Amino acid sequence: MKKFTLATVLAALCVAIGSAAEKAPKYIFYCIGDGMGFGAASLTEAFNRMVLGNDTPITMLQFPVASAATTHSASSGVTDSAAAGTALATGSKTKNGMLGMNADTVAVTSIATQLKDLGYGVGLITTVAPDDATPGAFYAHVPRRGMYYEIGCQAAQSGFDFIGGANLRGLVDKDGNPTDLPEVFDRNGMSVVRGTDAIASAKYPRIMLLNTSTENDNEVGLRIDSLEGVLTLPMMTEACIDFLSEKSPDKFFIMIEGGSIDHAGHANDAPTLVRETLGFNEALDVALKFYRQHPDETLIVVTADHETGGLALANRSMGYRIEPKFLQYPAISKDRFMREMVALSHSRMVIDWPYMRDYLAENLRLYNELPVSDADNEAMRTKFQAVLDRRAEGDMDGAKDAMYAFSAEVWDVINRLSGTGWTTNDHSGAMVPVYAIGVGAEEFVPMHDNTQLPEIIRGLTGITK
Repeated sequence: MKKFTLATVLAALCVAIGSAAEKAPKYIFYCIGDGMGFGAASLTEAFNRMVLGNDTPITMLQFPVASAATTHSASSGVTDSAAAGTALATGSKTKNGMLGMNADTVAVTSIATQLKDLGYGVGLITTVAPDDATPGAFYAHVPRRGMYYEIGCQAAQSGFDFIGGANLRGLVDKDGNPTDLPEVFDRNGMSVVRGTDAIASAKYPRIMLLNTSTENDNEVGLRIDSLEGVLTLPMMTEACIDFLSEKSPDKFFIMIEGGSIDHAGHANDAPTLVRETLGFNEALDVALKFYRQHPDETLIVVTADHETGGLALANRSMGYRIEPKFLQYPAISKDRFMREMVALSHSRMVIDWPYMRDYLAENLRLYNELPVSDADNEAMRTKFQAVLDRRAEGDMDGAKDAMYAFSAEVWDVINRLSGTGWTTNDHSGAMVPVYAIGVGAEEFVPMHDNTQLPEIIRGLTGITK
């Protein structure tokens, strides 16, 4: 019988570690479509094929590895983004609302932090706020995801090279007063800049990239609303790759989040969801271009933190048909529509149903490209009349509530026409897709729990948890 000495075992271990290091991906893209379940991917592909006329599937559906992941949290079968982000970032289950901590409120380390310790450059980019749940899970450790000041401080202290998104909510306190968060970033050697043009003149070699617009702290701007000059996910992806290619050319890790897919799902806004998923797909195109230049050194993984909205490509009105062509016509998101409608209801402007019908025709193409039945017209008119009635009574809170109900009715008409169905305005417990290409991609099959995805990356890069 062969005897194994300690020296023999250590030598074998060193060989194994060396072999793993040689096979480790040098460039890792971890792409998270927030709220992007199979329904979102399927609807976007149907739009891509039936409306845009593309025979080639959207990028993520071309990846050679396709699988699925479960998403439940430690406290619920339906996760929130904080618990799901923590699972994807650290490999640990936690309770809904907790960020970067396990269910016992003990801080857990993310793969981004561990890869930084191994010499990887690290970038995190998102279409929502950089102190939101998904990006925050990679650097923050707080018991409540709404602790924006503390999360911002931990971003400054993380040592990460590049973080980008809409705006930092911790710049003001709950009373709207400025905090010392800018000074915290300054003390930690991280430049806070607005817009990609400002990166070149940044004071420090670490970047916190924020949106050029401060109109909405929660997202850079929905593509359907066509806001000028704001950051986009493909733009941030290119900027982050360029930055890390110069600062850390040998190896880097980038987390890319399409965070506004989730916002569209919460609103049951199919036209916006398709456009946000297409924007996420364009960011994948940027990553894939890099992959093609470094095919033997790059790994791209695509998944979602959870599904939002319970989206299906079917509803009771359409039978065996879907009509994604109707999703191309609306030129405004439900979120922006509702904000404009509430502002209108609180204004002194004289409004009536003919005015509103013209607005719907111009901005959503209802009554034009989108046919409206007599029943749907009457349902919308009745809901809008309730707004006018509350307004005439001076009940502005009631007018606001009635305008929300009217907005929901308008989007119900659009959804029915397109053949999309929704079960909730919140998250669902459905499994989410996993797609991968590159070094180690085959490790992401078969189906996994979301906590196993970062463990696979740890295994590929030789990290022990």
